[in-house]
Amino acid sequence: MTFKAKALINPDDCLLILIDHQPQMSFGVTSIDRQYLKNNVVALAKTAKLFKIPTILTAVETESFSGYIWPELLDVVRQDPIERTSMNSWDSETLVAAVKASGRKKLIIAALWTEACLLFPTLSAIEDGYEIYMVTDASGGTSPESHDAAVRRMEAAGAHSMTAVTVLLELQRDWARRETYDGVMAIVREHFGAYGMGVDYAYTHVHKAPQRGAFPHKVISTP
Repeated sequence: MTFKAKALINPDDCLLILIDHQPQMSFGVTSIDRQYLKNNVVALAKTAKLFKIPTILTAVETESFSGYIWPELLDVVRQDPIERTSMNSWDSETLVAAVKASGRKKLIIAALWTEACLLFPTLSAIEDGYEIYMVTDASGGTSPESHDAAVRRMEAAGAHSMTAVTVLLELQRDWARRETYDGVMAIVREHFGAYGMGVDYAYTHVHKAPQRGAFPHKVISTP
């Protein structure tokens, strides 16, 4: 039986909020490699989908400034974003109503930029009695210093820092949870670098599973 600690996130008690993962916001990010950032955000969205965690998507000034949400992300989430003008998404009555309607008090949040669009709703939601888990490698700031300062401020207010892979593993927790095992392994192999490469090696060389690629590697002997 998987231990349900209050300090851990569980599939039935958390909500994912993805804020402003849009092109113009991405252009300003310098605290993290932007391809790595996109990889982690998409992995986070796939994780929520796998564990049936409700997801709220929000965007700011889409047509006048920020551009459309990354297509790779929209293809996973498949919902219309809540449109805003405020940097603080907690100012959106629509978003707050959606959070309240979920009945969940643990909010997993990732946003661009860390120093505004993650910081402001995090502090606001904490004041309203929510427990915040910020995914730092699915968020980015305009400088490493700005990102780090915002993270420290949120942690001081009671928010918890996580990474995308931590979210995935914390939700799985027990490899006997077979209903999500294969999905977790698929996300690991697709998105989590050396960990995923190691899983591929173990599957094919240790457990003799077939290669997962559509065009498998054939070993051709040379004379």
